[in-house]
Amino acid sequence: MIGAFAIYFREGGADDVDKTVLEMVCRKAAIAIEQRNLADQLAHQARYDTITGLPNRVMLDDRLQQAVARSRRDELPVGLLLIDIDRFKVVNDTLGHKAGDLLLLRIAQRLGVALREADTLSRIEGDEFAVVLPGMGDSESAARVAGRLLELLKEPFMIEGRELFIGASVGISIFPQDGSDSVTLQKTADTALHMAKSAGRGQFRMFAPEMNAAALERLQMETSLRRALESKELAASYQPKVDREGKMVGVEALLRWTHPTLGPVSPAKFIPLAEECGLIVPMGIWVLNEACHQAKAWQKAGLRPVPVAVNVSMLQFAQPNFVNFVAETLRQHELDARWLELEVTESLLLHDAAATAAKLEAIRDLGVAVALDDFGTGYSSLAYLQKLPIDTLKIDRSFVSAIQEQTTVIRAILSLAHSLGMKVIAEGVETVAQREFLLSIGCNEMQGYFFSKPVAPDEIEELMRADQPLGGALLPWAKSA
Repeated sequence: MIGAFAIYFREGGADDVDKTVLEMVCRKAAIAIEQRNLADQLAHQARYDTITGLPNRVMLDDRLQQAVARSRRDELPVGLLLIDIDRFKVVNDTLGHKAGDLLLLRIAQRLGVALREADTLSRIEGDEFAVVLPGMGDSESAARVAGRLLELLKEPFMIEGRELFIGASVGISIFPQDGSDSVTLQKTADTALHMAKSAGRGQFRMFAPEMNAAALERLQMETSLRRALESKELAASYQPKVDREGKMVGVEALLRWTHPTLGPVSPAKFIPLAEECGLIVPMGIWVLNEACHQAKAWQKAGLRPVPVAVNVSMLQFAQPNFVNFVAETLRQHELDARWLELEVTESLLLHDAAATAAKLEAIRDLGVAVALDDFGTGYSSLAYLQKLPIDTLKIDRSFVSAIQEQTTVIRAILSLAHSLGMKVIAEGVETVAQREFLLSIGCNEMQGYFFSKPVAPDEIEELMRADQPLGGALLPWAKSA
């Protein structure tokens, strides 16, 4: 009850007219109360996020302006952290928006307990949060807070009975050195955030003036990459996979981009950008079509058929029609499914293992082989591997390049894979010593510059026709020791 309305009579009681007046007044009061409640609700929604209950961007702007005003008076720095949640879109796409909303709430709760009462935690849009740190003793305090928040977000989240790993990237700007007002501070923090994501995610970066030039370059690169899809600047190169005798038993299709003025652009530079701006899905479609077309072309030319492997991103794998797309691509190019292999990364295992396994099983039902790429760099566990229909395990090149320090790990991976009935391929083989060690422990296949760099389709055709073992002295780019 909000209140009461009453009439007292000196004598007698209320007649019908009095009752009519009371009813009218009550109705008007009810309408007024409802309007006030609605106005309060709308005012709250205008300033607070409906999912997490945190201040939204409007409230963030207000709190940041207040913090800057106090900073001018007290001469204490203000920190602004922008936090972008990694892989959140995949959670939404694979588990649904209900699970995504619950994850956002859990993230807000976890971040909130790590901050001071004077700090402001805000959800500003989508999977992006912000933290205002007023009255810091020094700018390094913001870096310490960012590191603590990143560590918290590395811990798994239990969402609807599933264990999810996400991580985040953080950009930091400091008043007054990185901006004289709240608007500039947000811009510089956003620039730092993009630099953190470009550095490989799971990291934080503090704004530096030279980042503005890098941000402009990144924007130009994104524009160029969008154009590249339309203007046929993309191409596929193919790197051979060899068996224990050095004989080519397959190839991996690798996307390459030649910019009209910059020339060849490193995949390490444009692939993360494509993932971030959503271009990785159409690029993945292009590569799969190109690889299937080329595999069929080699067969039509009378060459010995070998499987062609294609990398699949998390976002592409999460598309609801992905399995049907693979089947339709094979049909369109008249390619038998046994000559296609899809390479997925460990990041797929961070989400719904059951749904992932079902989709991988559907792919194998088509007759397409499945390889787990970059093994050892993510969160894979034996329990997950036992549940997933994987044909091949690929040892990441980081282990092979440090093979003298990683012999125990490589032996363990090989033993694990073979015990699960999987074939093992080692990536990044560049020296005789690496090759000899991998042969000695029973590695099934290898690929790397010792055998061949990624080359154009016609060079693969020449290698196929020669049908000679690959390795070392045959290739000028290989290292001899």
